[in-house]
Amino acid sequence: MTDGIVQLVPLTIVASMFALFIFSGLRKRTRQSSEYGFNGSYTGRVGIGAGIASNWMSAGSFLGLAGVFYVKGYFGMAYVVGWTGGYVLLLVLMATQIRRFGKFTAPDFVGFRYESDTARTLAALISIIITIIYCVAQFRGIALLVSWLFGIAYLPAVIVGASLAVSFVVVSGMLGVVRNQKLQYFVLIITFILPLMLLTRKLGYFWILPQFGYGAAIGELQQQFGFNCSEPFANTSLFEWFALCFTLMFGTAGLPHVLSRFYVVPGMRDARWGVVWGLFFIALIYWSAPAYGVLTRLFEARNGMRLYAGGADAADMVVLTAASLGGLPTWAIGLLAAGGMSAAFSTAAGLLMTGSASFSYDIYPRLINPKATERDKSYAAKGFFLLLAAVVMVLTLQPWGMIAEIAALAFAVAGNTIFPAFLLGIWWPRANAAGAICGMLTGLVISFAPFIAGDSLPLVSQLFPLTSSAFIGAPLVMIVMIVTSLLTTPPSAAIRLFVSRDVHDCHEE
Repeated sequence: MTDGIVQLVPLTIVASMFALFIFSGLRKRTRQSSEYGFNGSYTGRVGIGAGIASNWMSAGSFLGLAGVFYVKGYFGMAYVVGWTGGYVLLLVLMATQIRRFGKFTAPDFVGFRYESDTARTLAALISIIITIIYCVAQFRGIALLVSWLFGIAYLPAVIVGASLAVSFVVVSGMLGVVRNQKLQYFVLIITFILPLMLLTRKLGYFWILPQFGYGAAIGELQQQFGFNCSEPFANTSLFEWFALCFTLMFGTAGLPHVLSRFYVVPGMRDARWGVVWGLFFIALIYWSAPAYGVLTRLFEARNGMRLYAGGADAADMVVLTAASLGGLPTWAIGLLAAGGMSAAFSTAAGLLMTGSASFSYDIYPRLINPKATERDKSYAAKGFFLLLAAVVMVLTLQPWGMIAEIAALAFAVAGNTIFPAFLLGIWWPRANAAGAICGMLTGLVISFAPFIAGDSLPLVSQLFPLTSSAFIGAPLVMIVMIVTSLLTTPPSAAIRLFVSRDVHDCHEE
């Protein structure tokens, strides 16, 4: 993948895109709080949806998803169904109710609902663990793109990419720039779909809606090369598919930086419609990702190239490979690289800031420095941000797997811990602090059980796959929470009344 050649045109496009983001932020920074709804104002439900989609699009969505389809075919549908289905769970079960609690972070919600500083601290630690794992996937995507752009090996690309990501956040913060998420989503959708339209048009397929046009490539692969990438469960079992699908659904509804989008929307209807529009915008990307994987396979088959010859690194770069093998102009390939960098940078920045906020707001003033001033908390957040980035960079040096697989582990942790705590906290007034603490600790054990006992107890890895453990794990955690809550002191009458009356019986705004 590295040939020592700097990709000048794509590099220029990537630099220009980030310059556009900074310029847009500087131009609008005097009204950025209104742009995101932090002061009670907003620019419409469509804008909320675009912000949700922009906040959601990551290296896993932009690069990793196509790689999964390239390697595993139909199995990749579990990622699409799981990641989009998670927003349906949020829409139906949690979005409106989260807004009614009036809290601003996942630990803040847990601490208030369960009336426990211990539960709050545990939720903050879990948020940091999720941040680290999910950020490793983003830094891997950044490193692969930096490796391609500058023609350097993976290990130095990790260091360069991490430095660039942290520098961009620092520079943006010093300039007072907040990301314009609607502009970012517009850039992402253009950079992802326009090259796909060019590819399908060049192949003679229906290019106006390339998400449907690439079906001809699936037929050609099967008829001429004997490869059926649409055959369900060809390389996996039904259990593995459902386990991954439901783990990603539960994890999506439990990711702290996703849940945070609903704390600041102006009203309950806005929360619901924001999810609906966000689902639509997200689907535009997800419907397109399989096409890149299929087209890469087709081009390789036509050229007599061996499938998956480059390993996980090559699989995660199939979006650029499809454009290159399809003979697209350099500027079109540069657009894809720019979109991938934007998705990975923004998600990594958001995750690192969420993790540092969890430390400075929920851990530092409670466990380390009870007399901390706001200035102390600010310094703690900045220092922990850099520490988190360094930890993630070191972990990224080790190739743990494909981008989507690493991200799925973060979803498994969220689905086994945060999701049950939120779901029962919203819908069962009897859930108490002891139940939440035992449940979240059980969820952590389940999430990392394959690491701890997978070799000595193979059944553990079969029932709780590393990337798919929440399928069985989340229901088990809920059972633990329910049993523990029933065996211990119930929550206060005030919190039970709040959940019953204010969360579920209040009138619509």
